[in-house]
Amino acid sequence: METVKTLKLRIKDKHAKAMLAMARDVNTVWNFCNETQYRSLKRYCNRPKVWLSGFDLQKLTAGFSKCEGVRVDSRTVQETCKEFATRLKQFKRQKLNWRVSNRKSPKYSLGWVPFKGEGIKYKNGQLHFNGLQIGLWDSYGLSKYELGAGSFNEDSRGRWYVNIAVKVEVEEKRVPDGSDVIGIDLGLKALATYSDGEKFEPKRFYRESEQALGIAQRANKKRRVKAIHAKIANQRKDAIHKETSALVKRHAGIFV
Repeated sequence: METVKTLKLRIKDKHAKAMLAMARDVNTVWNFCNETQYRSLKRYCNRPKVWLSGFDLQKLTAGFSKCEGVRVDSRTVQETCKEFATRLKQFKRQKLNWRVSNRKSPKYSLGWVPFKGEGIKYKNGQLHFNGLQIGLWDSYGLSKYELGAGSFNEDSRGRWYVNIAVKVEVEEKRVPDGSDVIGIDLGLKALATYSDGEKFEPKRFYRESEQALGIAQRANKKRRVKAIHAKIANQRKDAIHKETSALVKRHAGIFV
């Protein structure tokens, strides 16, 4: 059976400057879409509201990739417009938040560069995208997969990752006994309480790192603070992922 899976791989730091340049162009397109959508609603305030589709925005941004100094290609511009229209419809708002490119601003938007599947290739251990040969730590063996759409993303420490959809073959597993079901009650003291009486109370990873975090904050070591927060988040994510995977393997029905 074939299914789609998203792989996340880290990009080598030497490409950060090029990624930031493309991210600024993506932010420009996003903010243009935001401004255009908001103006269209204000202009026709006495008429039925018109919500611009991704196709409408793609027509308005056609040719942007050919402007002097722009680093992104037309496919990335199209994906940005498509994503904006999707999020606008999802959140049902007149406009979304602006994307801020100034890294010194407290409202800085972490870098994001979307791409289509046909716009990226994997060859000789590198990703070929928009004229760049991007080195990465390939822990999955991307040469085995057919690459789909995805995006390049920056984290709070300035590291860049590629999140890319691939098709994978999975074995059809036997479904557990239909009588093996479980109910889950989400709470505050215990993250989850199960109908069989057991509770899921992951370690308080923040408390374990609290002392080191306090020392780093008092010493004004911003990079160290970000690294500790990232470690805590990864530990929490890992614990939850292991628990949910175990629940799915043991039960045929799960009710929250």
